[in-house]
Amino acid sequence: MPGLEVKLHKLTLKNPVLTASGTFGYGVEFDDFIDVNALGGIIVKATTSLHREGNPYPRMAETPMGMLNAVGLQNKGVDYFVENIYPKLLKYNNCVIANVSDSTVEGYVEVAEKMNRLDHIQAIELNISCPNVKEGGMAFGTSCPSASAVTRAVREVYDKTLIVKLSPNVTSIVDIALAVEEAGADAVSLINTLLGMAINAETRRPVLSTVTGGLSGPAIKPVALRMVWQVAKAVKIPVIGIGGISSATDAIEFLLAGASAVQVGTANFTDPQTTVKIIAGIEDYLRRHKIAEVKELTGGLLL
Repeated sequence: MPGLEVKLHKLTLKNPVLTASGTFGYGVEFDDFIDVNALGGIIVKATTSLHREGNPYPRMAETPMGMLNAVGLQNKGVDYFVENIYPKLLKYNNCVIANVSDSTVEGYVEVAEKMNRLDHIQAIELNISCPNVKEGGMAFGTSCPSASAVTRAVREVYDKTLIVKLSPNVTSIVDIALAVEEAGADAVSLINTLLGMAINAETRRPVLSTVTGGLSGPAIKPVALRMVWQVAKAVKIPVIGIGGISSATDAIEFLLAGASAVQVGTANFTDPQTTVKIIAGIEDYLRRHKIAEVKELTGGLLL
């Protein structure tokens, strides 16, 4: 049997397949469809310091080869997570990762501190695509100074594995990756959604209440693959690939580009069994190509 285990900093994953935050709920929503423990890990939906209602409806729209979303990080806040959600996650024996989001550095720090006390949360994924309210709404992840500042502040209070999720809506994602690595990130995940919009030609109005939203799904895969390849060549920390992954072939392409693991997102909405099918497909690929361990694929692109 080929070896599927991979290492991400201090984390040991039974296989390289994770779920993308916001597309898999808290895992329990998928218990009726798959054995969630079969996955390398789950990244639960975003948690912020305070309760957030999210954006007004409509906030999701289907597009050719993908979808737009502007949910707005709806959640009941970190204290609710600790008291009500965390106990439900204790049944999972794979890697449980919390996505941490906020609109101020202080908010990120508060959530990270509280997550640090939860033994069963083995890592956090810092979502720096959030708008920084103290800097006029510019996302933390769109400049090196702000990305570095929030990463460094969280690093000071969080002593487990710190993953930083990078925004593709930047001039150079490599520069951002290097900045968060220098500030203390243990790994980076990329890419988050691309900024897009949809218009209803009959009504002449935007489809989303927020006008613009985040584009995900197969349409963004070539962009994500290119960015993963660029970042993996530049940083010394592990890279987790995200963006349009819906098959084992997609996942393998990201591994060859330099990713140590992958996240499956939008595909979970169309087929809730996508993740376990990808794991089986990777195992079949390794067997057919007589590759002993999946980690041998990372960075294996032939040029």
